[in-house]
Amino acid sequence: ISGTIRRGATPLEDADHILELLNSAKDEAELTMCTDVDRNDKARVCKAGSVQVIGRRMIEIYSRLIHTVDHVIGELRDDCDGFDALLSHMWACTLTGSPKPAAMQRIEDLENSARGWYGGCIGMVLFNGNLNTGITIRTVHLEDGVASVRAGATLLYDSEPDEEERETRTKAEALIHAILARETPPTSANGAIPPTGRGKKVLFVDNRDSFVHTLGDYVRQTGAEIVTVRAGFPERIFDEIDPDLVFISPGPGTPRDFGLSELVQRCVERRLPLFGVCLGLQGMVEAFGGELEVLNEPMHGKDSRITCVPEGLFAGFPEEFVAGRYHSLFARPDALPDCLRVLARTEDGVIMAVEHRDYPAAAVQFHPESILTLKDDLGLKLISQMMARLAK
Repeated sequence: ISGTIRRGATPLEDADHILELLNSAKDEAELTMCTDVDRNDKARVCKAGSVQVIGRRMIEIYSRLIHTVDHVIGELRDDCDGFDALLSHMWACTLTGSPKPAAMQRIEDLENSARGWYGGCIGMVLFNGNLNTGITIRTVHLEDGVASVRAGATLLYDSEPDEEERETRTKAEALIHAILARETPPTSANGAIPPTGRGKKVLFVDNRDSFVHTLGDYVRQTGAEIVTVRAGFPERIFDEIDPDLVFISPGPGTPRDFGLSELVQRCVERRLPLFGVCLGLQGMVEAFGGELEVLNEPMHGKDSRITCVPEGLFAGFPEEFVAGRYHSLFARPDALPDCLRVLARTEDGVIMAVEHRDYPAAAVQFHPESILTLKDDLGLKLISQMMARLAK
């Protein structure tokens, strides 16, 4: 086990940290050295040709950190037993460095106190001769009411001193927290966002998309009631539901496939506020006189850095954030009608959000419900602020 990075605050940050760890030449060299020494240790007591690496730079995730791990096996020679295996391996290269004798002499010369229990092992010997041990790191030593926690890091030529110090603190953090933490009452996700949709009814127009239910869940979290209908519904639905907002979903194909221009015009005639996502934005742009074009490269399941105007729909947002995209069509900036104002764009200028200047209508091209838009709950925050801003 060698190569360490701190865990992220979310699963997506974990994924980013894993990529950073796997791309670290320093951490790869560190694990490689430890594995080569471990193979050498095993070769001392194992049958010829039996020492094999069966797992390389595997990821293991713990409560505070992420490690890379190599898995090495070997078959003991007939004249060796479990104690030989233990003695050939002690002390572990991950705790000493390499070459072992020279590294351990440096430890003896430089460290200010004996390691004691740290880096040893705890285990058991069974009556059949099997030996099973675990190294004593990430361990709390209790004596006379005093808890001791030790942690270390492997130093290489490429090491950055401050980074190595932070790594030791990360390694010790879970144990220190366990010692010092006080019991706290459980928290609830309810009330995580303001109830901006409470008492409001949303007519959710489903354009045969696969993200409708997640978007609907976001709207329901604002306290709003949702009624979902398929595109092409009869006019009487407006009267039966009497919505406070019409939400136009994403979908495949083009806005014309679902009659979105006609839908937008029907809503405008009834003075119904409008919000759209992806295809919903495209339909709104066409309905108000704009034009669409096809991207040079489709953006499906990909993220982009977006720059926004941090006010109105994006109040409280950072000026730049990352969001997920699923689209091949986009609104042409040079053909956008004057009645629509651009609120957000990608780095290469693709329109990501618009708002009508005189009518309660807005739309986003990116997907607020995507896992790629989860950071800081910005997607949910957008829906909450949309309900407060648009729903009548």
